Amino acid sequence: MQQILSSKSENLISKESNYGAHNYHPLPVVLEKGEGVFVWDVDGKKYYDFLSAYSAVNQGHCHPKIVGAMVEQAQKLTLTSRAFYNDQLGVYEEYVTKYFGFDKVLPMNTGAEAVETALKLCRKWAYEVKKIHENQAQIIVCENNFHGRTTTIISFSNDETARKSFGPFTEGFIKIEYDNLDALEKVLESSNNIAGFLVEPIQGEAGVYVPSEGYLAKAKALCEKHNVLFIADEVQTGIARTGKLLAVHHEKVQPDILILGKALSGGVYPVSAVLANNGIMNVIKPGQHGSTFGGNPVAAAVAIAALEVIKEEKLAENAERLGIILRDGLNAIAAKNSLISLVRGKGLLNAIVIDCDEDSDLAWAICLRFRDYGLLAKPTHGNKIRLAPPLVITESQIQDCLSIIEKALNDFK
Repeated sequence: MQQILSSKSENLISKESNYGAHNYHPLPVVLEKGEGVFVWDVDGKKYYDFLSAYSAVNQGHCHPKIVGAMVEQAQKLTLTSRAFYNDQLGVYEEYVTKYFGFDKVLPMNTGAEAVETALKLCRKWAYEVKKIHENQAQIIVCENNFHGRTTTIISFSNDETARKSFGPFTEGFIKIEYDNLDALEKVLESSNNIAGFLVEPIQGEAGVYVPSEGYLAKAKALCEKHNVLFIADEVQTGIARTGKLLAVHHEKVQPDILILGKALSGGVYPVSAVLANNGIMNVIKPGQHGSTFGGNPVAAAVAIAALEVIKEEKLAENAERLGIILRDGLNAIAAKNSLISLVRGKGLLNAIVIDCDEDSDLAWAICLRFRDYGLLAKPTHGNKIRLAPPLVITESQIQDCLSIIEKALNDFK
């Protein structure tokens, strides 16, 4: 069985190819509707969404409470800029800081913007509080990281596709091996100019690499010992995706700086945030950072609704319970099908590693077959397929999806 694209789908794909920049390579399916764990294409075919817009729609597609909050606010006031106060921002700031246990929040729009904000905040703290000499601060990052695609962020990426022909790059970053405490400690002890350690609690884009148990807690302790800020990028792993509100909560870690995005809006509006306590956040003064849309009234109303849904529907608990069921099912499939060389993940952020080279097109072909059978997923780094459904999924739906995955993989035996 191979799904043939309709003329309608082909036409819409052609428009993107002809008039849009070629900075993405989407799976060939054209979607027009979403609800809960499902999406429908322009021809009415229904699919399970097993990517969740890279974990932006944790609460499910078009959640009525979140969409309702957006529509209601959009009919009253959409944007004031930060030149004036609005009646939503302060309410949201109080809500989100208490929700995650911080003194202050700096609101932005996209994940990459939030990472850039955290880097600036860390550096300013380093110069004004830690008293590192101006322009000497360094931030430790991990190899195979993915924090976005701005010029500064790709400066410390080792993905040559993201880097090639975009230099010169921003200095001030030290790369170490992920999940290597010795490497972290060595750098921390080698210099007094270290300002922060930026880390993904699970490396999602790299293929859902879950670090060794205790890594995050010990890394945080090392940072505290050396007066270095522990910066957690939870844009993808946060908001209940891994079975806890934050992935760092699996090790009872409270970051010095927390970066959020994606599911902070339930996928209906660009909302991101950087949270920190007063001793860090108060180094930012008027005129030193900002965004015209950051903290706009629609974003504030949407984010409150999105976070309320997480608690009201116990989505972290659902992710924890169903993630175990999903991985058990995937491992059972792997025991019968050697195409899966490894299953890994936490909560409902998971991946299967296909037994082929990273430059093989096998994982892509498997995702096309998933699509043919009614499930949408996409490879990352060639041979890894991320499996991350909306957190509103049920156990019976998980079992249905496992059947689809097994059926598709069996076609490649």
